[in-house]
Amino acid sequence: MGLLLLTGCGEKRQTFRLEGTFKGFNQGELYICDINGNFPLDTVAVVKSQFHYEVALEEPAAFIVIFPNFSEVPVYGEKGTKVTIEGDVSHLREIDVDGTEENEILTKYRKKTSQLTPPEVALSTEQFIKDNPTSPFALYLIRKVFIQSAQPDYKRALELMSLVMQAGQKPNEEQKALMKRIEGLSYLKDGERLPSFSTIDINGEAVKSSDLNAKVNVITVWNTEDFEGQGILRQLQQKQKEAGNKLKVLTVCLDADIKKCQKKLEHDSITWTTICDGRLWETPILSRTGLSFIPDNIVTDDKGKIIAHSLNQKDLMDKIDQLLPKQETP
Repeated sequence: MGLLLLTGCGEKRQTFRLEGTFKGFNQGELYICDINGNFPLDTVAVVKSQFHYEVALEEPAAFIVIFPNFSEVPVYGEKGTKVTIEGDVSHLREIDVDGTEENEILTKYRKKTSQLTPPEVALSTEQFIKDNPTSPFALYLIRKVFIQSAQPDYKRALELMSLVMQAGQKPNEEQKALMKRIEGLSYLKDGERLPSFSTIDINGEAVKSSDLNAKVNVITVWNTEDFEGQGILRQLQQKQKEAGNKLKVLTVCLDADIKKCQKKLEHDSITWTTICDGRLWETPILSRTGLSFIPDNIVTDDKGKIIAHSLNQKDLMDKIDQLLPKQETP
């Protein structure tokens, strides 16, 4: 637990400051990371309902504040600015984020969608992106609303990605990579068979798609800087303890440093098969299966049929519980 402060006294004007006051959250921890992975995940203490975070910035950055229940609040940071978050933790969608125009625009969107049904949220998000195609959170919203949802809509995601890329002077690498990954999701269709693959795990052992022959099988993508992905790993460990050999897990770690991944696996006592070859998004299993995000996942049955994919953390655990009800576990 700590406070990230990457600046000296003479560089105060270069920092971005984020302060918050939360009703209903007297003491605890929350987590902050930036969308593009340029800063490590940081743990920030909440004391007497308040927290303070400060980081040196040269370029603007889009951050995500993650609460203990895994709810997220996006925040835009610029050097020399201070942003405040205030609200009730029991109504996170209605929290106020003030201090810059980008944050105030996003707050209006979040409050507008707080009481909407999922189809209405999709319509509102689509309009928001059309009105703000250069928003630093456009790609984040496309992922969250149209891809990593219970009912993904890849066609709309591609249409909105095209709009975002056309709005900029030149598509950046992140935009091009996301477009490629959305196109790759065409491999993943519920009810169809998992594409076959053969590869080598982090210990040099052969791994084949046919090895996933338990009643329920989960392939999940993560890395050592991904808070949500690591949360999924912890919950999968618990599910596997409960289900025994009815649940198999295969993880793909997208770390450039293989030893860093190995240390994390050892620290968390993870013994299931893990693939980590240091090639990041060029790891062959990704192009074979269509796995396209961090985190991402595929759920299959014992015949290799895809039951679900690209679920968020809660939906993934709910799906496992649905497929492996408690009365069937040892």
